Amino acid sequence: MSRSPRQSESLGRYASVVEAALGRLEADRAVQRIRAKDAALWKSEETHQEVIRNSLGWLDVARIMRERAAGELKEFAVEMRDQGFTHLMVLGMGGSSLCPEVLRRTFGHACGYPELLVLDTTDPDTIHSFEEHLDKRRTIFIVSSKSGTTIEPLSFYKYFFDRVRTLKGERAGENFVAITDPGTLMERMAREANFRRIFLNPSDIGGRYSALSYFGMVPAALMGIDVEEMLGRAVKMMDACGASVHENQAARLGAAMGALALEGRNKLTLLADPQVSSLGLWIEQLVAESTGKEGRGIVPVAGEPLGAPEVYGDDRLFVCICVGETNEETDKKVRALEEAGHPVVRRVMNDALDLGAEFFTWEFATAVAGQLMKINPFDQPNVQESKDNTNALLDKFKEQGRLPEEKALVREGALTVYGISGMEEARALSDTASLPSLLTEFLSKVKAGDYIALLAYIQETPTHDELLQAIRTHLRDRLRVATTTGYGPRFLHSTGQLHKGGLKEALFLQLTDEDHQDLPVPGEPYTFSTLKEAQAIGDFSSLAKRNRRALRIHLGSDATEGLGKLLELLRAATLSDAQSSSA
Repeated sequence: MSRSPRQSESLGRYASVVEAALGRLEADRAVQRIRAKDAALWKSEETHQEVIRNSLGWLDVARIMRERAAGELKEFAVEMRDQGFTHLMVLGMGGSSLCPEVLRRTFGHACGYPELLVLDTTDPDTIHSFEEHLDKRRTIFIVSSKSGTTIEPLSFYKYFFDRVRTLKGERAGENFVAITDPGTLMERMAREANFRRIFLNPSDIGGRYSALSYFGMVPAALMGIDVEEMLGRAVKMMDACGASVHENQAARLGAAMGALALEGRNKLTLLADPQVSSLGLWIEQLVAESTGKEGRGIVPVAGEPLGAPEVYGDDRLFVCICVGETNEETDKKVRALEEAGHPVVRRVMNDALDLGAEFFTWEFATAVAGQLMKINPFDQPNVQESKDNTNALLDKFKEQGRLPEEKALVREGALTVYGISGMEEARALSDTASLPSLLTEFLSKVKAGDYIALLAYIQETPTHDELLQAIRTHLRDRLRVATTTGYGPRFLHSTGQLHKGGLKEALFLQLTDEDHQDLPVPGEPYTFSTLKEAQAIGDFSSLAKRNRRALRIHLGSDATEGLGKLLELLRAATLSDAQSSSA
């Protein structure tokens, strides 16, 4: 077995802060108590401790999976390969979909094994494009839901089961696999529909900590990954995390995350090697949902292009993750950050199979950071609110046949503002304001230590990715604040907890568009387009309830054109703001 990933730190003047945190962790016997599953390490209240006690199965699941399930999964993968299945499609959301998405983007399509696809959006254009790519007779659909009641995977299941049933009748269940907790609605539905396999996951593992359980390892095995080796590397890291905090790289990473967040360095900026760049998506959910509560939080910044030191504020902790040694250009830029006084942690993986070790390292580090920040890293108290808002809107749709009509506040060509929050001056002027003046007002509210989140309820495409990256990079470079992007509704199960329960130092641009087509949700009176719209409206309602600084902008019928126009307006708004400031 290869050696474990390696870690080094260049913390500058923050080195003493992290060493002091490690001393506190040692005094509290934090490592021993985490491994002993001592819920009192994080919270004294019994209500919190009950949640925590039922959330620590991730600490030993890799060993259990390696000993009891790896062989079974390999046999199942060979069976599916030999039966001629060409595609696997994970139907999931958040914790049940992000690990498979990392594996898909990292390992690609292994020769001889089915190609993995991951559906985690209610966008009907995306669902249609996935369906067009598939031979449904030769596709295994993996319905992945811990609770078994999450609306997105249930809706995906209803849609694709209906499609397969038109082809195979009563034998449709042969194309379906379920991963869920014991006793859930999903388990019952899977048995009634005669699914090919049902994998019951340990119930004491939260979704964002489930990468090394069935939720991550079933798709991994079916796409041809050596799960025994990947789990073995995770186990090796588990054993290494029994060392004292000073020799324990996961504890040291967690100490840096937690201690520096308390010092104002709460923007955890992930600089990942292109080969494993998607790991940032998974870390983003883990860290944001675990730490973003009680008005505190660590803001994970994934996918933001690496810039020069002067474009960053004094609120960053950089973690550089590479496979082998960093290339010369990246290394030069990271060294420039170190020389400018920014704290940097470097992690070096041997190869892609070290993702097993990396998953565990970040889980352990996040648990440590949560202890230092005095929060419960295993609950998600504000995630349910957006779900409840969505359900309330869907109930109104069922009663009235339509969603509540929204008033257009400001128009600029195809762009329309439907919501303003946290800016009373802008709200008062919305009847007469232009979109350029409104954006200027919005950006004038940015201050040091803020972050700007782009919340895109649009189809995820390379062109949209490129435009969102251009927007975020421009805003970062002009305003020197961290930026995040997320496609809805995926981020509701990821950074959504942080947006509502975490730091108030945030500004939000919610972006929607018109779907080119729509698809039914079988058994429901609403469609996927209606569901997506309800999720966006419900999400903005949650932000407005907390008086978060936010704009809800509809991009029109052509999201690409709308994003381009928005970029143009944001460039003009930041230019005029800079001119007025210098004047």
